[in-house]
Amino acid sequence: MAASLAASIVVVGFLLVAVFPTQDWLTQRDEAEARQEELGAIRAEERRLEQRIAELETPGEVERIAREEFGMTRPGETSYRVLPPAVDAVDLPDSWPFTGADDYLNR
Repeated sequence: MAASLAASIVVVGFLLVAVFPTQDWLTQRDEAEARQEELGAIRAEERRLEQRIAELETPGEVERIAREEFGMTRPGETSYRVLPPAVDAVDLPDSWPFTGADDYLNR
């Protein structure tokens, strides 16, 4: 009886001293690795954004954006816009229920 009690105490002591703290340590290690990967992704995004900021500060990029997105021109230049091609006319049969519908659709 005393031997089983002593063995139980040893097992519980082992669990308290070795197993539970080890599980916590492994969990914390995995979380730390995950946070390191997340930090690496954030730093890569930060570098990308810093490069974009540097690009946006150049006169050439400012002019490109002004021309493409806002249609701006320099003094003396003329801006032209190209229209998309016209769509083909709708051709429906001249029988009911299509009578006159193609005239309405082709306006």
